[in-house]
Amino acid sequence: MSSPTQLTPLGAALAGALGGCFSNAAIYPLDTAKTRLQAYHKSKTGEKVSLLKILKQILAEEGVSGYYRGFWATMLNTFSQQYAYFFFYSLVRGSYIKRLSAKLPKGSRAPALSTAAELLLSALAGGLAQIFTIPVSVIATRQQIGHKSTKAKQRAAAKAAAKASTAENDLENGPSESAEVDPYDDSFLGVAKEIVEEEGVTGLWLGIKPGLVLTANPAITYGCYERVKTALLLAQEKATGQVSTKLSPWMTFSIGAISKTLATIVTYPYIMAKIRIQARSADVDEYVASHEEKPLPHHRHHEHSQHVGALTLLHRVFEKEGVLGWYQGMGAQILKGVVNQALLFLLKEQFEHWALAIMVIFHRLHHKP
Repeated sequence: MSSPTQLTPLGAALAGALGGCFSNAAIYPLDTAKTRLQAYHKSKTGEKVSLLKILKQILAEEGVSGYYRGFWATMLNTFSQQYAYFFFYSLVRGSYIKRLSAKLPKGSRAPALSTAAELLLSALAGGLAQIFTIPVSVIATRQQIGHKSTKAKQRAAAKAAAKASTAENDLENGPSESAEVDPYDDSFLGVAKEIVEEEGVTGLWLGIKPGLVLTANPAITYGCYERVKTALLLAQEKATGQVSTKLSPWMTFSIGAISKTLATIVTYPYIMAKIRIQARSADVDEYVASHEEKPLPHHRHHEHSQHVGALTLLHRVFEKEGVLGWYQGMGAQILKGVVNQALLFLLKEQFEHWALAIMVIFHRLHHKP
């Protein structure tokens, strides 16, 4: 059997996953700073924090490695989301076409799906992919945010207590080995264990509701893209007097970037709410409002209450900061999206070549005599 010479749908999904991982890796420091900016809880003094300030703060306090917190979890999330989406899209689309074909005479061709149907199936597939991959997203977000300040204070207090205890023991029983304090486990499994201890298993699905709402983002992007494209083609026709249905590659990229930006502006409040729910910065307001003390790490949270929902969170932000509070960190989100799209646009063919090469290798290994 000859080796594959063109990408199958599975290969296209692999190319998309490779491209997503590469572009996210290239701008990962920006992604980490963006996530922290979105989760940032404004202090009583109303101090403003910019993307540049957070980047400088991370470098000063945590070094270069601070930019790459949660890197592997994010790569796993990106890759798994691409494949989960492809799997569920193929499943729901195939089932839908099969159902439509059953109503037609035998031997009839499968009907072409409308744009609206494709977008609805895409949103459904995106929702199913979210349900199965969001635990990785929650862990990656927690790793990116980190627990540096809280954990540093705890370690300092523990070390002080250990020193005091050691000094007392030395006076009574002579010198002994100093007690060691276990460092905070910020590994993938360590963070997952902490979430389960504090929130239960359902804590791994924090932010699922706003995540499902955000599956509408591609439909909004597509709608904006078609509107802007039509307007530009009409303007081009008036200027040149010639009818055209195609745009240049860079014009296509520019329209895509504008469409993605408009879709981000429309859905951004839910993007911010999802990050804050997953990072648990939303809990700060909840404890203040209910006059409760924040639970200790590795102890159960929300024993007598429920997590803050996206709408409640947005209402509280609106009361404190107005509409602008809903858009904190939006500039960083748009910057990341445009740079990400530019990298994918420029290197699309290269990712397809890599995916085809991987498919050929697996084909040869499978059919090895």
